[in-house]
Amino acid sequence: MRLDSDVRYLKGVGEKRAALYRKVGVETVGDLIDYFPRAYEDWSKTKEIAETYVGENACVKAMVCFKPEKAVVRKGMTVYRTAVTDGIDVMKITIFNNRYSAEKLEEGKEYLFFGKVDGNYTTREMTNPAVAEVEGGERIRPIYSQTKDLSTKTIEKNVRQALDSVKDELAESLPDDIRKKYKLSSLAFSLENIHFPKSDYNLYCARRRLIFEELLTLQLGMMLMRGKNVKKSGCVLREDCTEEFLSLLPFEATNAQKRAIAEAMEDMRAGSPMNRLLQGDVGSGKTVVAAALIYNCAKNNIQSALMAPTEILAFQHYNTLKNLMKDSGVEVVLLTGSNTAAQKREIKNRLKSGEATLAVGTHALIQKDVEFKNLGLVITDEQHRFGVAQRGSLSQKGSDPHILVMSATPIPRTLALIIYGELDVSVLDELPAGRQQTETFSVGSELRLRAMNYVKKHVDEGYRGYVVCPLVDDEDNESSMKAAKQYADELQNGVFKNYSVGLLHGKMKPSEKENVMKRFADGEISILVSTTVIEVGVDVPEAVIIVIENAERFGLSQLHQIRGRVGRGKVKSTCILISDAKNDETKTRLRTMCRTTDGFEIADEDLKLRGPGDFFGSRQHGLPELKIAGLMSDTNIMREAQKTAKEILAEDPTLEMKKNERLRKLALKLFSKAGAQELGLKSTIKG
Repeated sequence: MRLDSDVRYLKGVGEKRAALYRKVGVETVGDLIDYFPRAYEDWSKTKEIAETYVGENACVKAMVCFKPEKAVVRKGMTVYRTAVTDGIDVMKITIFNNRYSAEKLEEGKEYLFFGKVDGNYTTREMTNPAVAEVEGGERIRPIYSQTKDLSTKTIEKNVRQALDSVKDELAESLPDDIRKKYKLSSLAFSLENIHFPKSDYNLYCARRRLIFEELLTLQLGMMLMRGKNVKKSGCVLREDCTEEFLSLLPFEATNAQKRAIAEAMEDMRAGSPMNRLLQGDVGSGKTVVAAALIYNCAKNNIQSALMAPTEILAFQHYNTLKNLMKDSGVEVVLLTGSNTAAQKREIKNRLKSGEATLAVGTHALIQKDVEFKNLGLVITDEQHRFGVAQRGSLSQKGSDPHILVMSATPIPRTLALIIYGELDVSVLDELPAGRQQTETFSVGSELRLRAMNYVKKHVDEGYRGYVVCPLVDDEDNESSMKAAKQYADELQNGVFKNYSVGLLHGKMKPSEKENVMKRFADGEISILVSTTVIEVGVDVPEAVIIVIENAERFGLSQLHQIRGRVGRGKVKSTCILISDAKNDETKTRLRTMCRTTDGFEIADEDLKLRGPGDFFGSRQHGLPELKIAGLMSDTNIMREAQKTAKEILAEDPTLEMKKNERLRKLALKLFSKAGAQELGLKSTIKG
């Protein structure tokens, strides 16, 4: 059996079970071996009954006192009861609706019972415990993420078969000098002990080695993707016109903005392409920084392009930049899917001739027939919403252009280190003068009417408000969640009967969305009922109150982004979260929102709660799925891996040496969606 053999050929799997494995991303025997346990049950440390305490999960070695007795408690519910003893104390065992498990227990025979301990001060009991034979049962057991018809026991059995069938094929993937330097266990030992650990220490060693390998592979891939394009830039800025630009602004730029502009300008004058991430919380003024760089490029006869993920955001950037560049000689054009054919032709001609200095747009900018005369600066906003290939396509329209990545989604520092690695980072940690903190409250649905009356109070004072729903309409609804279409009607005919209520959602045509937003910005609409389409970029300073329905449906960072639609002017703003959810995680999320408006603190908390896989809500950002590394818990190993990746690439820039063969294969596999061309790796190996 080979690692790349189809999993269906493994003994005990077959076509039917292979189909179930494919649903969890397991297609080959190697994939199955890399399907690591999500947790472990420690059956190796048994407890006497008297040592257990109520509420804990424990493993008890005990003898069955009598054959389980059957009782039918109600239709469709059968219960089996027995008692077990460790020779000193007795524990009750109750098994519901599982005749097979009950009949396996033989009177007078000793077993291992693992489960949650219930009872009181004098008695102990377990309900539906896992049961195992004593011989071979006292061990640490793996628990796998399972699906319907694919139990953790089945996966454990198949993994055992897989490891046994390929043990002669497990070639070491890390060079010996790296393993010795960081005292890492072998691959064979690590895979055996990540699935079937002989001890806690063996499990620790296995995890450390596999985490190191995964983070090293990730870092190598990310560095290769960046490194293959590092060359001399054809767009060196000879002249620094920043002071000239700042003097044109009708306000004073913050120190953070000035610092970020200076950092970027230093890059753009240095002779190699800039690769910079501009991070700033909601309303921190990233667009002003982008505008300064665009202005500098224009004065050096270099074109710029800014790509946004939605038409609403592209339209807003266009208007903002057009106002900032007014009377500066910088020609700004907007290219989106909504342009007419004639408009598109004219815009493309102006970009090709160089007449237009700045192109703002959506994915329409990366179409093949869009050409620039001298594209030297590429700006992507909300970068994680674009795929790797989309980002690359825009850059290829210039000659090694400078790249600025803007993100209003504060990325936790640990996650930014992994995703962007050597990418230089500028942080806007200062809000423009006059910006107010948004006060946030979390209430149950019984206070909804009170919240809506509070919205009315603000509207009566000449301001505007948002009501955000998780769904577009009731057709999407599987529960009591608020749906925007029906809710807008309900509010217009009810509590907001004498007010102008608008509706905005993602299923509307771009032109309809723009019309609604313009009417809201102009004050024709007082209350805007919307889905999360307003999450990114909509800027109406007169909107000072926002109500978010079913707040439990949103991640922390998403709630923070939605809240950022208010507090954009000089008036104190309010956010009201409505939720009846009772689970602890939701309560923690909502408490965090009420406690802080610091986007970076919120992002860190979000990462802790949801993990890196769900942090962005989409895998489009290009970060591969990590199987075992924890970005919050493994930062020390990450630094070791980053340092090692630099050392390896310094010696072997394209991983062509024989000793790095396995690492190259791992990097290609991890970044399989991007592909070898994106990593700049060849398929041949030098000896």
